[in-house]
Amino acid sequence: KETGHCFYGPYETYFKRPLDFALAFMTLIFLSPVLLLAALLVKVKLGSPVIFTQERPGKDEQIFRLYKFRTMTDERGADGKLLSDEERLTDFGKWLRATSLDELPELFNILKGDMSFTGPRPIVEVELEKYAGQKEKFLSLKPGLIGYWQAYCKPSTTYSERVEMELYYIENESFWFDIRIFFKSIATVIRKAIVAI
Repeated sequence: KETGHCFYGPYETYFKRPLDFALAFMTLIFLSPVLLLAALLVKVKLGSPVIFTQERPGKDEQIFRLYKFRTMTDERGADGKLLSDEERLTDFGKWLRATSLDELPELFNILKGDMSFTGPRPIVEVELEKYAGQKEKFLSLKPGLIGYWQAYCKPSTTYSERVEMELYYIENESFWFDIRIFFKSIATVIRKAIVAI
C-alpha cells in the first residue's frame, strides 16, 4: 500500500507485524529474569513508579503511551526546588540508559501493536519539527525498539544526520535490512554494556 511518500510491499503489509509479535514474545520470555531484576533494582534505587510512561507520536500520528524503566528522580528535590532533567538523572539511571536496559519495557509496546521491533526510534512530539516537510514520511512507519540510526550512529552524529538516517531506513525498509540492523544493534548494545561496566 502507499502511505504518503512510500510504497510498502508484502513484508511491511503482511509479514512484519506477525514477526514483531513473535520476536517480542520470545524475547520477553528469554529476558524475563533480566526484566525482573532490572525492575527490582529500579524499585530499590528510585522507588515507585518503576515504569516511566510518556505519550509519543506513532504511525500516522496516532499517539501511544511508551513504556520505559524509570531513570530519573522526582521533579523536585528535597528542598522543593524544581530540578532539571540533568539533575534528575541518577548514576543508576545513566547505567540503565548506557546498557539500553531502560528500553526493555518497550517490548510490551510491540505486543500491543504500538511499535515494531525495527523502525525509526520514537521521539517526543516537539522533535517532529526537525522533520519539517518530511514529518508525514517519518510517521508512515511504526516506531522501532531498535533502528538504523540507533545501531549505526556515532557520538559525533548530529540530529540532522539522525533525521537523514531515519528517513533512509523508511525508504529502504526490507526484511534483510531489518536483519542487518538487528545484529548490528546486538553488537552495539554489548559494546556499550562493556563500556558501562
